[in-house]
Amino acid sequence: MSKNTRAHTGRSTGTGAGTGAGTGADANARGSRADVRHGMRRASAFLARRSLTTHRRAWAAVFAATTAAAALVGAFAFVLGSLLLAQPPVERHAGADAVVVADQQVSYTAKPWGSKPQTVTAYLPERVRLDRSTVQKASAADGVAKAVADDSVPVTVGGNAGTGTVGTDGASAVGRSWASAVLTPYRLTAGRAPRTDGEVVVDRALAAAAGSRPGDRVTLQTDGPPRPYTISGVAGTAHRGAAPAVFFTEHRLTALAGHPGTVDAIGIVAEQGVSADALRASLDSVLPDRTHGGRGVRVLTGSERGQAEYVAALGTRGDLLPLLASIAGTVLMVALLVISATMSQAVHQRSGELALLRAVGATPRQLRSAVGREAGRVTGAAAVLGAIGSVPLGLLMRSLLATDPLPLPVPVWLPFAAGAAGAGLVTLTARPVSMLAARSLTRLHPAAALGAAHAPEPDDPGRLRTVAGVVLAVAGVGSAGAATAQGGQAAAVAASGAATSLIVAVALLGPWIARMAMRVLGTPVRRAGGVCGFLAARSAAAHHRRLGAAITPIVLVVAFVCVQLAAGSTMERAAGRQAAAALRADLVATGPAAGLPAGAVRAVREAPGVAAATGVLRSGVVLAHREMGDPALDRFPVLGVTADQLPGTLDPRVTAGDLADLTGRGTVAVGEDRAAGLGIGTGDTVELRLGDGTEVRLRVVALFERALGLGEFMLPREALAGHVPAPRDERILIRSSDGGAASAEAVRHALAPYTGARVRTATADDVRIAPPVSDRDNAMAVIGVGVIGGFALLAVISTLSLITVGRRPEFRLLRMVGAGRRQVRRMLVLETGLVVVAGLAIGTLVAAVPLVAFAVSVTGSVPYLPPVQYGVLALAVTVAAGAGALWPGATGGRFALERRR
Repeated sequence: MSKNTRAHTGRSTGTGAGTGAGTGADANARGSRADVRHGMRRASAFLARRSLTTHRRAWAAVFAATTAAAALVGAFAFVLGSLLLAQPPVERHAGADAVVVADQQVSYTAKPWGSKPQTVTAYLPERVRLDRSTVQKASAADGVAKAVADDSVPVTVGGNAGTGTVGTDGASAVGRSWASAVLTPYRLTAGRAPRTDGEVVVDRALAAAAGSRPGDRVTLQTDGPPRPYTISGVAGTAHRGAAPAVFFTEHRLTALAGHPGTVDAIGIVAEQGVSADALRASLDSVLPDRTHGGRGVRVLTGSERGQAEYVAALGTRGDLLPLLASIAGTVLMVALLVISATMSQAVHQRSGELALLRAVGATPRQLRSAVGREAGRVTGAAAVLGAIGSVPLGLLMRSLLATDPLPLPVPVWLPFAAGAAGAGLVTLTARPVSMLAARSLTRLHPAAALGAAHAPEPDDPGRLRTVAGVVLAVAGVGSAGAATAQGGQAAAVAASGAATSLIVAVALLGPWIARMAMRVLGTPVRRAGGVCGFLAARSAAAHHRRLGAAITPIVLVVAFVCVQLAAGSTMERAAGRQAAAALRADLVATGPAAGLPAGAVRAVREAPGVAAATGVLRSGVVLAHREMGDPALDRFPVLGVTADQLPGTLDPRVTAGDLADLTGRGTVAVGEDRAAGLGIGTGDTVELRLGDGTEVRLRVVALFERALGLGEFMLPREALAGHVPAPRDERILIRSSDGGAASAEAVRHALAPYTGARVRTATADDVRIAPPVSDRDNAMAVIGVGVIGGFALLAVISTLSLITVGRRPEFRLLRMVGAGRRQVRRMLVLETGLVVVAGLAIGTLVAAVPLVAFAVSVTGSVPYLPPVQYGVLALAVTVAAGAGALWPGATGGRFALERRR
């Protein structure tokens, strides 16, 4: 081999060796970095394990708060999911394969300012009927064995004129045609079907209660005086949920119903082997798209069939969903605030430990990872426990909201999904919050971090928090101001937004608010407490951030509970006062659940000593309008009255026009605030949809003041009579000429033929448009105030106990410099009292701002909260604060108060 060749070969060999060495070095470097990362993870895990043991009391407070948050969020997800799936029960049409009904929804489309057209929908309060010709069209569809017109009338069962006395006087039942009995189904157990208009079949329950049998006579009252019928047969059904029923001939029932051209619903019995989907498709192909009234036609199968019987159930669900969703949004906000506050406080109290670890060489990433691991372990266990606890809490809330016509289902998957929702919120929130809270200290240089840990606590919360808090405070006050210029739902929404903004602003500006509170309360505490007061005031003044963190949950619970309770109490009080002021009648006649027939009021007017009498027919209307530019459909309950009898029985306080003109089918009286919002006055027209969806243009003949008590609209009775299932008066308001017992006795005698009629002294509740307190109001109060308020109180206990546990070095130092155990405990009591008083005052002020705006705009008065309720709230806050601040100092912090050595 030549010299050059050897040299070239040598160079080539050397190059290859260098490349191999470089590859090995890269591999070693990657391995070293992997080892470093593994070591960092092990170090972080080690720090997290040791810290969890060392700070178990502080993490216990975080655990309690996050567990409650997960349980509460999961419970609301549980109830919302159940409500979304809710359907009324299938009872009356259990034997039908399908039911054809008119669409109960109404829609309104409008173009908001600077946006695309939007459509909103609402459920109608009264049944929408179908054209009777639809029965023949449905019976002609393929796969239909029978199509039955299903009408009903309310019936009151009276006495038996045959063999004794029926024990069902005043009992309510549903009157149906015998042809519709197959839809439940009912089958004869004795006797035969009715053949003449004077014969009926009664169901087994009524027959058993009355001891009746075929051939007996029974007195029934529909929309006129009671009359006797002959019982031709007794029928029974295997379906337990069916209401008591009386069956007439189809001809007689059509006459009693009073709408021969329409039917309530059409029950469909399918041929053997026809599936529900095939039946629906066949009916859709032959049925018209809309009724003569412009309403859509729907075919209901399966679990949807219950909607045909309980037409108001979905409307109730539609009302509950936004209310519950609004409370759920508040729950979410409160949960996030509580988790953030407790987690930040727990991390902040360890600033000295984190600074020391930073000074001895721990990297920022290791410390943040360690804190995140701690938070993850604590919140992971809390999330699991909270998910389990969300199920019984959700079932409790469900039991409060469940009503007879709308049971709330619980599918197998719902508890798991709801628990996962609550657990997911806690898990996704806690770890980032903890790492963010540790970021400000861990990113400092080791020496600077150690100095910052022992430096005095900063007085301000930081520029970003301060700016955000000021912006939210200004926005809250501005929203409250906007509420004073609005009315109705718009004012309520603006006031709610103001309350939320102000609560969050208080949380952000906690240190500044604590400083202002100390300027006001510091001197009284020092003077009242002597040496202990001096220690309490100085300690609070030196730690504004800590004091702000202690005040914030109290402000939260006080503001939230006050807004929830006072808003309802203010409306309730104003409505009750207006109804009482409007009442001129001294007697009232009531009937069974079905109401009193139209002839009853005529009989009362003819009674001796009666100066005036007006029947009160209740229904509802839907108003299509704009709220802040957006389309809106609002449902309003209304009263149908007789104008010529109104001055003696009811005074709405007319401010314009004359109620004497409230006659016929084309007039309406409107509350003056509602008229101002719509921009209308006397002589103008307003478009409304009556309870069954009929669109009408009504001329405004009067404006009245007492709309909170009597409703936003008042219509003539004849305008509503044809648009309700049965035109029966709920009450008859009576004004006697002498005001004595003789008039009451004369009225009782006049109403004697009407089964179930009662006469008593009139009260404001007889004319109020809504009951004083409904079951739904009670349920929402328990959920909104009880559940969320209880969670907020738990947040108070957790936060204050966390702060007290973090003050153990401070207590130890006070004992070392000569403070006695009683002095330290009294100092804690005074500090707790300072926190409670400041929290109550600030929380009340935060609640007062939106409440004043709401009350002035809607009721024209100041907010009202019963003193007893506020006293219970103050007591609950005081007990919770004492438990949170004093119990850890007396137990877990006992070593800090022990005798100095």
